[in-house]
Amino acid sequence: MKRLMIVLTAAVLLVMSNSCSEEFLTKNPPGSTAQNVFYDTKGIDALLIGTYAMVPGSSLWEISWGASIQNWTYGSAASDDAYKGSEVTDQVPVNEIERWEVLTNNNYPADKWKHNLGMGVFRANTALRVVTEALEQGTITEEQATDFRAELRFLRGLFNFEARLVFGDYIPILLEDTENPSEVSNENPEGAVLNHIISDLEYAWTNLPETQSQPGRATKYAAMALGARAYLQDLKYAEAKPLLDNIINSGQYSLMPNFIDNFNIETNNNQESIFEVQANVNDINESLNAEMGIGLNWPHGSDIGMCCGFHQPSQNLVNAHKVDENGLPLFDTFNNTDLKNDQGINSDQEFVIATEPVDPRLDWTVSRRGIPYKDWGINRGSNWIRKQSDGGPYLPVAKPFLKKSERYSLSTTTGWQTGINANNYRYIRYSHVLLWRAEVAAAEGDLGTALTYVNMIRERAGNDVVMGKVLINELPASAYPWGPDTDDGAYLTGGSVDWTQPAANYDIGLYTSFADANAAMRAVQWEQRLEFATEGMRFFDLRRWDNLPNKIGGKSMVQILNDFAAADLRIRPSFMQGANFSDNDKYQPIPQAQLDLQPAVLVQRPEYR
Repeated sequence: MKRLMIVLTAAVLLVMSNSCSEEFLTKNPPGSTAQNVFYDTKGIDALLIGTYAMVPGSSLWEISWGASIQNWTYGSAASDDAYKGSEVTDQVPVNEIERWEVLTNNNYPADKWKHNLGMGVFRANTALRVVTEALEQGTITEEQATDFRAELRFLRGLFNFEARLVFGDYIPILLEDTENPSEVSNENPEGAVLNHIISDLEYAWTNLPETQSQPGRATKYAAMALGARAYLQDLKYAEAKPLLDNIINSGQYSLMPNFIDNFNIETNNNQESIFEVQANVNDINESLNAEMGIGLNWPHGSDIGMCCGFHQPSQNLVNAHKVDENGLPLFDTFNNTDLKNDQGINSDQEFVIATEPVDPRLDWTVSRRGIPYKDWGINRGSNWIRKQSDGGPYLPVAKPFLKKSERYSLSTTTGWQTGINANNYRYIRYSHVLLWRAEVAAAEGDLGTALTYVNMIRERAGNDVVMGKVLINELPASAYPWGPDTDDGAYLTGGSVDWTQPAANYDIGLYTSFADANAAMRAVQWEQRLEFATEGMRFFDLRRWDNLPNKIGGKSMVQILNDFAAADLRIRPSFMQGANFSDNDKYQPIPQAQLDLQPAVLVQRPEYR
């Protein structure tokens, strides 16, 4: 199911945006379609598709940068994985998020609140009410009602989970039979929000099928995987374990042969995907059925320039890919010195890439100077970066970007965000499940199981590396795309590139054993960082691991992020100057606009009062 390939009619949009009370069920506003036209399977499915449309974090009405389900701001730029990128004067609210100085009027968290709670949960509840009414009228069967409720409750669980990631437990619990949502407080008993999410997801995994005929629809195992992730936010390993085991033992999923298969358009909806957010381009104006919330995060410089150069990988993340003589991580010393970079070096000046060994996932995740960038050309460094002094030396996150050969056929042909493309977002994939299960094993002291699953991921990471050793060290404009006097035809065949050699010195080894549970947990944590780097998870992982006895390899979240900020001054001498992370910065504030709409009902998080 390409998202919204089933066309949403104007009537659907009107109903789901305007039906704020049960009164709408009996009174037809002038010029609108009565809601009761949806009291059959076709109508309810249209409402269901309209609810799925809220998942990516944008809508047909607006582009909500802060609502993206990829969480590039809260999960990536707020962590040690990435910088906001671009220029310090553009999208200024993200500066506050990156520096852990968010004010209550920041519009990015406001987008997240509005999209997940005000639109996503609202749509799910509206459709659930229609399901109940249709069942009472006899226009659908009990079995059909259960099927619809299972998908809708999965979606409601997903929207609440996403809101909880950002705002914690200070979100209102809204059900389909909530009489007056404006009177529901966001102060909840301990555990109530998690229990609400799990209740929805348990109903979903109990009633959803194992597979769906339309890609993109939720399945039993998608609900289980999201439930496991919800439990892991509170380190409820015993509760997550059976869900993860059920997925693994189902035989429904397996790792793709190569790491990069999870990020290519041609391998959308593959055997590793458990829940995948669908993207489609050029079906409606500006390709609004694609993931617009990351529309700013494409290259901005010459040759390859689109818009707008945001979400650039950090030097800390690059350093984390360095390995020792056995191809294993440098846990304690990785950030002592920086892997060689071209910060401050012009494209037409000489620069020789680093020769020390690195994990091969580095150059699938990060595009750095002197390495082939997909089929676009040799990364020319500073000329391809919007502003190195503000965003660092690396191109915006490489994983979700399209290939040059796919431009305009699988990317948008309208609008100003010309990097928007048909690459789906693999929200949960089998590698998540394996590494989460390894984490459970490490917490239990089951070193053998942790070793098995970590090594499965590492072995796959070594199957494929970026090929093409660049033979020139000066990269003026005339060197585009594959060296002087070349064109696109030189890709994989010639130019100033030896295509028979790897692009850099790649090495990845397998662990032979773990000394103890702490060593196993540290390896699992490191593997999750590298495998899911820049995918909007790092900050949330640091936050939950901070509650472990040994925290994150023996360090607290506060220490890790403040050490990152201090070392980052080597790359960006001014941006993180004076930035300080504390435990009070673990969640975003409740948007002031929401507090103003519901005074004496909604309350601010204690850290922001």
